[in-house]
Amino acid sequence: MQDLIAELDTDGYTIVRGFLSPHEAAEISEETHRLYQEGLKHRATYRHKNLLFEVLDDPEARRRVVLQAHWTAWISPLMERMRRSEQYFAVLEPFLGPDIKQISHQVHWKPPGAKYTSYRFHQDARFREGNIKDFGYLRSTVTTGLAIDRQTAENGALRVMPGSHRAGYLGLSDDGPIMVGRTQDEELRLAGLDPSNIVTCEMEPGDLLLWTLFTVHGSAPNVSDYDRRFMINSYVRAADSERGEWAFRGGVSTPLGPEPQICKYEQLRERPGPFYIDSDWTEEAKSARQAAAFNALAMPSEASK
Repeated sequence: MQDLIAELDTDGYTIVRGFLSPHEAAEISEETHRLYQEGLKHRATYRHKNLLFEVLDDPEARRRVVLQAHWTAWISPLMERMRRSEQYFAVLEPFLGPDIKQISHQVHWKPPGAKYTSYRFHQDARFREGNIKDFGYLRSTVTTGLAIDRQTAENGALRVMPGSHRAGYLGLSDDGPIMVGRTQDEELRLAGLDPSNIVTCEMEPGDLLLWTLFTVHGSAPNVSDYDRRFMINSYVRAADSERGEWAFRGGVSTPLGPEPQICKYEQLRERPGPFYIDSDWTEEAKSARQAAAFNALAMPSEASK
């Protein structure tokens, strides 16, 4: 029998093959397609409380694309059931115990031909508030990645650095967004990591990848002609976090309540939405902003005429 705790302790990641049955994997695939179409209804990135669709006009694909969606469980009964299913509890309970909250629920797309489909190497502790970067929280969180499509080197499967979780928080990619290019080998070397040790986690639909809060990971761009869809659910031992939606209380599957809880969206109470967010992290958005600023400076004011 697979010893998930031992594998996570040793390597910082492990893969559960056949986590979902072919039928269950097909259901998730169909629902993910529906959610993508839902995202495309929006002209730009859209937020309503914890629900978010990241949408942009991709300059290389030359079409509007959805890159990720957060907390689709609020609009998808299937995703809501799946995030707190018996299968997930069986995998998580040995590591986190019977009381488990959920910090993130994301679906990621890497549309073929799109520009922004690579993720710089980083550690998930980067996205946690408070003192969670303290190494004492190593065993507080398990992040899971469900393969919806085949995950291959060509379509940008997740890549990990085995054993990197034992080094604590390294601050990789803390200088900016992680979706604008791959971490250079020199950055890994400066952090004490050998790029030749990178492992590409190739998986079949229904396989589940697990990694820790401190495991260094990233992914290459999709250079194939097929999509790479991946569902990330990150869970935390309830006693170690005031944040998150309950997934399991005393081992009992726990549905979402009437109102969302603060997970990672800090302004949930002050700005619940719905509203649109015009992207400011892409090269195109930065260029447009710089051009607008330049034009504003160059245009003579009324007082100077």
